[in-house]
Amino acid sequence: MVNETGFSGTMTFFRAVSAALLLSVYIYVAAVQYWLPVATPVRTEQHATGLEIPSIGIGTWLSDRDAVAHAVEFALKSGYNHVDAALIYENEDQTGKGIRAANLPRDKLWVTSKLWNPHHRLPEAAAAIQKSIKDLGVGYLDLYLIHWPVAFVPGEGTKVDEDTTIVDTWRVMENLARANLTRKIGISNFSKKDVETIMKICEICPYAHEFETHPYLQQQEFVDYHKEIGVKVIAYSPLANTNPTYKDKNTLEPILKDPFWADLAAKKNATIAQAVLAWGRQRDTIIIPKSIHEKYIAENLGALDISFTDSEMRDIADQDKKTRMNNPGKKWGIKLFADLDDPTRLDDKDDEGEDEL
Repeated sequence: MVNETGFSGTMTFFRAVSAALLLSVYIYVAAVQYWLPVATPVRTEQHATGLEIPSIGIGTWLSDRDAVAHAVEFALKSGYNHVDAALIYENEDQTGKGIRAANLPRDKLWVTSKLWNPHHRLPEAAAAIQKSIKDLGVGYLDLYLIHWPVAFVPGEGTKVDEDTTIVDTWRVMENLARANLTRKIGISNFSKKDVETIMKICEICPYAHEFETHPYLQQQEFVDYHKEIGVKVIAYSPLANTNPTYKDKNTLEPILKDPFWADLAAKKNATIAQAVLAWGRQRDTIIIPKSIHEKYIAENLGALDISFTDSEMRDIADQDKKTRMNNPGKKWGIKLFADLDDPTRLDDKDDEGEDEL
């Protein structure tokens, strides 16, 4: 028979310990941010694994909670060592199960997560990164990104926090790195102007920028700009409009049915997906295709063995549609990607902007 008084006392003890741990992290980060002298290099390496971000990873956005653990485990046992996650995907606990089941040495595994919009202030950011680390079961992150250059007021839905700038958020990110919670920090979905703002003020500068880029939204000048400033590009949705959530966003045929890519893939004795992903790698972007199907997870690794001639790369450049698939700016009432191809059009009734990768 269970002693209810003893059980209640045990639960109270564990809640107190968890609260104390979170408070200690918050106090440490706050101390670094407000009281301790700053003397940091441009980039820090708290966990000296020496591992750089792998060129291909397994994405987890919109992966079913019931399937993502197996997908991640299968990917990591098949040759991947890079997992792209985020708190807002609401599946990091299941992703963590897959990571644990694969049993890779921690210093051979790269794990990215992201700071969601209501968590840009220090107390919320400290709690959010701790939750991601715990749910993923990794001890620390390799890369933590500002998910969007937009802060929401905590607890008030999508109400924009006018008092918190991207510079304020970057200072919080720097101190999460100083607190040894993540090896590297970066950004996601920023405009060029936003990137320039961060680069001007950073004490620990962005390691990577994750944004949408694929053959239908190539943004080659923007990709090249990141090479010039030494920031790696992580390409999300690298297979363009193959994700079912994009089916109503534009009138383009799915890239997997595109005759140009069908012909090019046939020349390479590859699938269309393999050819598209290989193009992403050849232009020095890091690709994170999402799949929960073993067949496609394994097939996508075939992109590592494909290359294109300069002439073929020029032909691919001519296929750019300058069409963005993921843009929640209208829903949030904010013009995103203002200086890039296909920005938010706040007065466009057809731009619903319901996705939030």
